[in-house]
Amino acid sequence: MSAAEPTALSQAIPVERIRYNEQGLVPAIIQDYLDGTVLMMAWMNRESLQKTLETRETWFWSRSRSEFWHKGETSGHIQKVRSLRYDCDSDALLITVEQVGDIACHTGERSCFHQVDGEKAPPPADTLSDLFAVICDRRDRPGEGSYTRQLFAGGDNKILKKIGEEAAEVVMACKDDDKGAIAGEVADLLYHSLVALAHHRVDLRAVYRQLQERRR
Repeated sequence: MSAAEPTALSQAIPVERIRYNEQGLVPAIIQDYLDGTVLMMAWMNRESLQKTLETRETWFWSRSRSEFWHKGETSGHIQKVRSLRYDCDSDALLITVEQVGDIACHTGERSCFHQVDGEKAPPPADTLSDLFAVICDRRDRPGEGSYTRQLFAGGDNKILKKIGEEAAEVVMACKDDDKGAIAGEVADLLYHSLVALAHHRVDLRAVYRQLQERRR
């Protein structure tokens, strides 16, 4: 379901079709609608799912407190629902959201899934977002021998020159109808475009938001 289909949300999940467990609950995985980052997992029952559908904001059931909770009610970090799906067994939900404040975890982290072997680590996202994070790290903590560092050191002159070269190579690959070359040259163009974004400190998610808006 796209952001351009708000009226379809109330019909997206037939609450009576969901297979709840013995406690009347179903796990709900919450995912960022822009870059696919898994933000959290919580439990819903029939009533909280219905509230979510009606308000277009996430509501869950607290097993420890035995009560409903509206995500972000006290913190302001509400989750605006963009789409809802259920799995092939109808016993798990996947909900994409616009996370207000970009914080889903009660610890202040963007995602509840921010630990690897006891160490803090950003949650995985789509390939471009993960690559952009590496590029930004090269910008902020340059290492010797890094090609990305060399691009940043050269500034706009070097970065923009490479974008022009890569764009021309995409055109030539398309003219030759060489599918492997097209994929490789587009990958190069995307990489150098991400470097330009990082150099000018424009977040990749701002680009994603522009694309989402244009879908409307």
